Amino acid sequence: MGSGAFAKAPSLALLLEYVCNKYFEGQTAQIKEYNIAVEALGRPPSFDPKHDSIVRVEALRLRKRLKQYYENEGIGHALRIYIAPGQYVPQFLGRETANGNGTDGTDEAVPTALAQPLEQALAIAPVEPALTPAIVAPRRRAYWMRLAVFLGLPLIAVFAVVTWFSRAPAEPKATGGGPVTAKPAMAESEDVRIICGAASIRHADRTGEIWSGDRFFHGGSVFETPNHRVVGSIDPELFRSRREGDFSYDVPLRPGPYEVHLYFAEMLYGENNTAGGGESSRVFRISINDKQTLPAFDVIADAGGSNTADERVFKDVRPAADGMLHLRFATLSNGVPFLNALEILPAEPGRMRPVRIVTRARNYTDRLGRIWGADRYFSRGSQVTRSEPVTNTADPDFFASERFGNFVYTIPVAEGRYAVTLWFSETWFGPGQPGGGGAGSRLFDVYSNGIALLRNFDQFRAAGGAQRAIGRTFHGIVPNAQGKIVLSFVPVVNYACVNAIEVVDES
Repeated sequence: MGSGAFAKAPSLALLLEYVCNKYFEGQTAQIKEYNIAVEALGRPPSFDPKHDSIVRVEALRLRKRLKQYYENEGIGHALRIYIAPGQYVPQFLGRETANGNGTDGTDEAVPTALAQPLEQALAIAPVEPALTPAIVAPRRRAYWMRLAVFLGLPLIAVFAVVTWFSRAPAEPKATGGGPVTAKPAMAESEDVRIICGAASIRHADRTGEIWSGDRFFHGGSVFETPNHRVVGSIDPELFRSRREGDFSYDVPLRPGPYEVHLYFAEMLYGENNTAGGGESSRVFRISINDKQTLPAFDVIADAGGSNTADERVFKDVRPAADGMLHLRFATLSNGVPFLNALEILPAEPGRMRPVRIVTRARNYTDRLGRIWGADRYFSRGSQVTRSEPVTNTADPDFFASERFGNFVYTIPVAEGRYAVTLWFSETWFGPGQPGGGGAGSRLFDVYSNGIALLRNFDQFRAAGGAQRAIGRTFHGIVPNAQGKIVLSFVPVVNYACVNAIEVVDES
């Protein structure tokens, strides 16, 4: 989407594209929660709407985003796209509104319908599902273009162009592997997420962000590892392929500060891998805008093992004078460089974006509108959902799950100093609770890179009882030499546990 309301919300643009395509194909009966999850948002075929609310959450966000669009950029448009609460089929309605507010929490008044059906107004019948793709595509394009003219909506016009002309056959490849272009096109939005070595795909990760296939590269070759198991990642799709050799990425960006995330998993060298070896088997150099950022990088040493997800983060990175961010991967004495995935995100000057983790299977938006990402960066422990409400908080659902056991969170950050806040609630021990007991029934330690933050912590006593929320904040936390904040939760009496973690740059 080219509008400001959708530029930073690729998953919402993808959802809108899917439901509108189905509408104009005459397949409104296929616009169902399961189909949207699997076909539009990249969820696996095992998706169960009863246990995963991603479609309902994204649909609510889409309704709010459309409302935002029509209250700002599209305020003068005569007709609007409207998706009724509890439904997913789009409607194309008049600007005049009926009395009353919406029922989905958006205070959205329901627009009045067109005096005649949209197909009659455009004098085009919906495309029959039985038509072959060669016939369907031109008729769909004609439909979208005439719809854009009729509605006079930049949102629809941009949607039509993006939807159809971006689906043209792929450009021919140069010998170096990159698309043959005189100058790479600007990225669709300020967020750039690339799965290196992957074909042209759109992958929705566990947090709902959209990743593209490989682009903006020069040199190197593709190596695929579809069957390898990767430790320490909730999204193995990011590590199914890699670009390796001496190669570069030249990514066009708008001016301003960004943070760069590089993803690796060593699946050639190391224990139980085909090439054997271990530390020092592959060491290479990484430069950002001709500055040696990692002059001698060893993925196995950095990750703490082979077949283990590793992420390095760099903040306050700006495009060079030519408007490009230049990443260079160069061979040293042994082993060729590689990269599994690349992420570039807009950020504040000199500060990394906050890392917010809630121990749930999906994202959570709190009462302040902040998005907490699904549980990640953990090793060991178990996740469990609780049903009893937690008091002493404006967000009781925030504490509806926890991670417990003897476990570790390894959180990648850029250089700097950070405030770490840990959120707890005792939901097992206490009078009337399943575990009985009370104070002293659960004690545990928390360490940050080996330094004690909490010793013999009793969350029941600290919160003043069971089912009560409590947080603990620690300032001046510095990452280790590998760019990680390693939080270890060590049992003393019964299991350690945590509900959420927040890491905020204090630089």
